[in-house]
Amino acid sequence: MSLPDHGRFPYSAIGERPDFRWPNGSRLAVYIGFNLEHFAFGEGLGAKLAPSVGGVDVLNASWREYGNRVGAWRCLELFDALKLPVGAIVNTALIDHAPGLVAAFVARGDELIGHGHTNSEAQGDMSAGEERALLAACRERLAAVSGRAPVGWLSPWISESRDTPDLLVEEGYRYTLNWCHDDQPVAMHTRAGPLWSVPYPQELNDIPAIVARQMTGRDFADMIVDQFDEMLAQSQGQSLVMGIALHPYLVGQPHRLRPLRRALAHVAASKETWWTTPGAICEAVRHAAPL
Repeated sequence: MSLPDHGRFPYSAIGERPDFRWPNGSRLAVYIGFNLEHFAFGEGLGAKLAPSVGGVDVLNASWREYGNRVGAWRCLELFDALKLPVGAIVNTALIDHAPGLVAAFVARGDELIGHGHTNSEAQGDMSAGEERALLAACRERLAAVSGRAPVGWLSPWISESRDTPDLLVEEGYRYTLNWCHDDQPVAMHTRAGPLWSVPYPQELNDIPAIVARQMTGRDFADMIVDQFDEMLAQSQGQSLVMGIALHPYLVGQPHRLRPLRRALAHVAASKETWWTTPGAICEAVRHAAPL
């Protein structure tokens, strides 16, 4: 008896696929997904440092805001020092709240990726009309501040409806970061044509690692190094994608930033990788790998 299935892509063993290489001839593409988020004060969803105990939740709201006021800027200094491109995953509410922060990533030439209006709400709870309006509004707002319409999307809290992949293609997006099922991009079927799933990590991600598993900054940095060293070895036989998911209110804390600097310097020192962004990965694989 078959189980319910999403119908977006068939099963495929990673060692049984056609071969391809990334644009610079490398086998391992590496990118940073840097989450720039803004939360409603006193309501809605949000990662928590401590339980809410009644009244206005000043503790968790200010903890997350530290990322926008301090942590993101310290991380930018690190990215500049190592000359690393970034995929900036942006809540459009941040454009009004901290326009200079978004502008700093635009000035670097970084890719802006749609991430909803705010992480205080879950996209999967919306009606099809509301979801379509969200996708369109975020695309228009990010295009206005960067001069380029975004081609990628990460839903706030990875929250999808049954229609999300279809709506993404219909609203002009080419790839999603929502799915974490592979180490290569995968073409997803939608009613409007293919949508590429670019691997976005739920393991090499500071929220699950630090908040859920209560790992230290050094533990997380060691994860980055171990992930890179192993994936570089695995990639000798096939091209792979390694994403590093970061949130500035976590890794922008000084005690975590120092080990992160060590880990990223280790990865950046390799001459065998393609440091890039999810949009460039999507564009490359659209031409290099068959559907």
